[in-house]
Amino acid sequence: MNCKFFLVCVCLLSLSLSAQGKIDFDSSGFQAVVKRAKSENKPVFYMLYATWCAHCNKMKNEVFTDTLVSNFINKNYISAWQDIEKGEGEMFKKKFGIKYFPTFIFFDQNGNELYNISGEFKPTEFVAEAKNALIREKQLPYLEAQFNADVSNADKCLAYLSALNKGRDRQLLSPIAAKYLATQKDEQLISANNWKIIANGVTDIQSREFQYVLGHIKEFEGVSSAKRVQRKIENTVNEFLMPAVELSDTLTYKKRRFIAQTINMRRVDSLLFGFDTQLAVKVNNWKNYRKVTQSNTEKFAWNDAKTLLDIAGNYQKNIIESAALLDAIKWTQRAIILNETYDAEILLARLYLKNKDKKSAQQWAEKAKAKNAAFGWKTTEADEILSQIATKN
Repeated sequence: MNCKFFLVCVCLLSLSLSAQGKIDFDSSGFQAVVKRAKSENKPVFYMLYATWCAHCNKMKNEVFTDTLVSNFINKNYISAWQDIEKGEGEMFKKKFGIKYFPTFIFFDQNGNELYNISGEFKPTEFVAEAKNALIREKQLPYLEAQFNADVSNADKCLAYLSALNKGRDRQLLSPIAAKYLATQKDEQLISANNWKIIANGVTDIQSREFQYVLGHIKEFEGVSSAKRVQRKIENTVNEFLMPAVELSDTLTYKKRRFIAQTINMRRVDSLLFGFDTQLAVKVNNWKNYRKVTQSNTEKFAWNDAKTLLDIAGNYQKNIIESAALLDAIKWTQRAIILNETYDAEILLARLYLKNKDKKSAQQWAEKAKAKNAAFGWKTTEADEILSQIATKN
């Protein structure tokens, strides 16, 4: 074979394979993409991403370059994408309730939403979802119409909720679940399908359905499992309190915490402890942080080395009272018993030094230094503490 001809063939094959392994994303804007979809008679596949999102970048760099994915998408869809923090990103966030990244929305030629999923997928999983988006019986408009035609039908409600749950925030599912559950008497709630609807669509801690679950835990465990019921209770408490913590809204948190506390379960009380400490840190309320941690650290974090060290670290940085520092020392010593590490020993040395116990500080700094030096690792923090002690002497 002619050598030049062979090289040309190889180059053409390489270009062909490269083209097959790439999705041609349109970034001209939603209306322009819909117009193109009409002219080419194809549905639209839209990726909503954030540049800082590791899952988004993995989908772009690994999944969308897979020929199985790119060939299917290129054949069946007009593809487009939008940085959620630029241009039309805000419009997509508001209109479709986007909170998770990446989110993938499938539209018909007129720009009507058909299917919505979010998260990171393997190539075969993503193609399976993209195929589902082409099936009328699995599309959101069909499922919505089926549900609205018979709102007392558990199967239709569950099918609609399950489809929405792939890409929607759970809070947006609540009105649909509430519409169905309003058709059910209390005693009817304890069934496998009704439990699934409650688990997927009930987010209001004060709702009739959630309160009924709290009053009939054993019965719901019978149609589900103890683990699932416990997880639902914890997730609902999380969803109830987390927004106030994220916004540093102490007034709303206080009101909602009072409601959550009435559940009177150890696992819930442990969640409240976590939220109490998070909020105190966010608003720099170290007086309240000390109050909360002194009351509950040994009750809820005694066997959790990481949490013990996090709390003790906050004491070392932000609290000066000697009695409080002695508590932090005790918690750090407990963490070392659970998991003896260089960082824990350094923290203990710093706590002792802050509490003016230079002898103990020196002992733990030297121990930490010897530990890392034996492995040829850096001992910078230990050297700094030992230098401070020498200077003060």
